Amino acid sequence: MTRTRPTAEPARPARATAEGSAPAGPAPWRALSVVLVGVFMAVLDTFIVLVAAPTVQVDLHASDAEVQLVLAGYQLTYAMALITGARLGDRFGRKRCFLLGMTVFTLASVACAAAPGPDGLIAARLVQGVGAAVMFPQVFAMIQVLLPPEPRARAFGVLGAVIGTAGVAGQLLGGLLVSADLFGMSWRPVFWVNVPVGLVTLVLAVFLVPESRTAEGRRLDLAGMAVLTLALALLVVPLIEGREAGWPSWTWFSLAAGVFALPVFAAVEHRVEARGGSPLLRLGLLRSRAFAVGMVLVLLAYSGINSFFLVLSVTLQDGLGLDALGAGVFYLPFAVAFFAGSLAAGRMARHGRRLLRAGALVLALGHAASLAVVVRAGDSLSAWHLAVPLLLTGLGNGVLVTPLLNAVLSRVRPAEIGMASGVLSTGQQIGGAVGVAVLGVIFYGSLGEGVHRGVAAYGHALAAALVLDLVSAVAVAVLLRLLPHPAVPRR
Repeated sequence: MTRTRPTAEPARPARATAEGSAPAGPAPWRALSVVLVGVFMAVLDTFIVLVAAPTVQVDLHASDAEVQLVLAGYQLTYAMALITGARLGDRFGRKRCFLLGMTVFTLASVACAAAPGPDGLIAARLVQGVGAAVMFPQVFAMIQVLLPPEPRARAFGVLGAVIGTAGVAGQLLGGLLVSADLFGMSWRPVFWVNVPVGLVTLVLAVFLVPESRTAEGRRLDLAGMAVLTLALALLVVPLIEGREAGWPSWTWFSLAAGVFALPVFAAVEHRVEARGGSPLLRLGLLRSRAFAVGMVLVLLAYSGINSFFLVLSVTLQDGLGLDALGAGVFYLPFAVAFFAGSLAAGRMARHGRRLLRAGALVLALGHAASLAVVVRAGDSLSAWHLAVPLLLTGLGNGVLVTPLLNAVLSRVRPAEIGMASGVLSTGQQIGGAVGVAVLGVIFYGSLGEGVHRGVAAYGHALAAALVLDLVSAVAVAVLLRLLPHPAVPRR
């Protein structure tokens, strides 16, 4: 890692820097440690509410649809605002936007914790998602700007470990806080916990995170923002709500309109760029084979991660009788394996596609082992039958996801890092939403509508879902042949 040169006045806050220049201010790893707390919080909030949802429904007398909006609203606004959040960082400064996003996220957490009814909680969750979307993509860009190529791979390893650990910690912490019923507040501490962490992170970020932005600094593409937001809403809303609603006709019309809106977005971006403006997405970015193939791989990889958490959590709690805390504890082997795989992948980034393929194959092996265990156990299935396969699944995801993020961004021009990181983050969220929707249809369709569902019924549904996860992992391993080798940094 290269050291930054001391400034003439070290007591001053770091100045904004253009892309490609060494940032002034504190050591890069201290700055990255601070912003990674924001990543942890944003991912944690996706999963922590899953455990608390039944208690929220009872306490607020919420309907099934309202509880689903509490869960889905956060991811919806999160997905729709990510690219815009990245472009705001490009124009106005990544540190400034990180601070803004963290402030909005923390204040929205207060509103969530204090919500008197389901409508207020849903509204606060929507705002919370916007705050996360403004905060999260700045971290991808900061890694590219603060670090030279060689230590950058290690930073992506740490980032992947933080993302994976936050997903598991969300379920564990949610179960613990709900079970503890602190001060008789029931589910509300799952949101209050964000407040002190957010305030401390804001203070540290002011002093330890340097500012950076692109050299261009042109106007925001408001037309592109509007069309892309509409397209994503038309695609994501029916995917999230369709199964619960029974896939009525409006869901299919919405999906068709969303698909139609994507070429409209492309036409708008082409027109903005032809006029010399700064489009939300430069279409030339998608003509890069590394970025285009990498985005497909990210969509597949993250669709598998989110959907696997969904069906396994339902099976553990509803099928095998674990409580919320027990299910959260059960995910610890996955978290440990993911963390170890992510760190190891950061150190072995020089192996390029071979490392990615190894991760995909270990992931496929984990899903295949889970499938074999579930089919063989039948109605005697227990949670501990899945412990070893869960280790393989966590290790495979850690080795695959971490260098994949670096491989996608490694060939992007410095001036387009903010844009590319926003597109990448959006792909993660959309992939997760699509995976949950598709796997949810398969899982719940196999489970059936019976009131008295036994262990065998849940095992059968889990096996059906695991078949799709296995196919997805194998598809990733095959498609990796199309991904160019990541550039190896020169020493």
